[in-house]
Amino acid sequence: MSAAQTASRDNNFDALRLIAAIAVIFSHSFLIAEGSDAREPLIILTGRQCILGLTGVFVFFAISGFLVTQSWEQTRAPAAFLAKRALRIFPGLLAALLLSAFVLAPYVTTLPLGEYFRRPEPYRYVADNMVFSLKVHELPGVLFVDNPVGLEINGSLWTLGPEFMMYLMVLALGWLRLLNLWVCLALLLLGMACVHFPALDFLGGWGWMLSFFAIGMALYKLRDTRIFDGRVALAALALLAVSIPLRQFILLFPLTGCYLALYLALHPRLPRLRAARFGDLSYGLYIYGWPSEQLVVYLQGGHAAWWWVFFPGLILAALLAFLSWHLIEKQALRLKPRTRRAAPRAAMPALDRP
Repeated sequence: MSAAQTASRDNNFDALRLIAAIAVIFSHSFLIAEGSDAREPLIILTGRQCILGLTGVFVFFAISGFLVTQSWEQTRAPAAFLAKRALRIFPGLLAALLLSAFVLAPYVTTLPLGEYFRRPEPYRYVADNMVFSLKVHELPGVLFVDNPVGLEINGSLWTLGPEFMMYLMVLALGWLRLLNLWVCLALLLLGMACVHFPALDFLGGWGWMLSFFAIGMALYKLRDTRIFDGRVALAALALLAVSIPLRQFILLFPLTGCYLALYLALHPRLPRLRAARFGDLSYGLYIYGWPSEQLVVYLQGGHAAWWWVFFPGLILAALLAFLSWHLIEKQALRLKPRTRRAAPRAAMPALDRP
């Protein structure tokens, strides 16, 4: 694959993010409907190593690592870079938190509405989760389904804190002029070490997710080489298959699944899917998927097969994601500061839509 092809705007990143978001919603349907992921297909295939939704999260991080690194190189202005990242995350998140705390939960709660709104938890839920604190993740009187996750308002939000920390890491490395291939590879190895030796991850999940973000950073740095080559892809696919009996599926996934996802997104001969024709819905799908499925199972009396949770939940989440994108997220992104981009290399386009 040539550098020009690797760098082209003509890619399938939008489709890949949609698939990753749907994978998360699919896996959560088992957890919400059955209170367990024991019958989820990938957990069975991998011998209880990983669910499909978690691989979707890993792919999200790899895409972010690739595109956010590019974003820094195209702007090299700390304030503008941070503003872009904040505008992409926080407006949509605030809307989702407000809807959960002041529309969804009041509908479900067994408390009188007056008592519910007098309690501090709804307000703390919004405030704490806006700074990625998971201390408040249940709301008074709210039980969607009588199983181990029935109290959980939004089980998808745990990834947002580590992801934003990755953004700050890119900002710091870029500002210090350390955002180079060797540092990216060192971060990849550190992240893999944190997966293999959990005691190394002293930052509460950041280290555990680091390798999946860092592989995207490293592949961006290697984009002008022949890293996106069919022979490398076949080797990654073989390693992915071998990682299952080796019991190292998650440890090796940055080098296997994440690489393959980016390879497919950038492959010049694959048809380009118009995945963003209705808007960039992947973030909205991700943050609305869990509460949508919780509402679906609640409306069915707390008892439903996983497919009766997944399909209606996906439709509801897609509707909310559509509204979120057009009414909130897209409007917020219009506030992005306009900065003079750093001079790009000849074949480098703007891919900055993480």
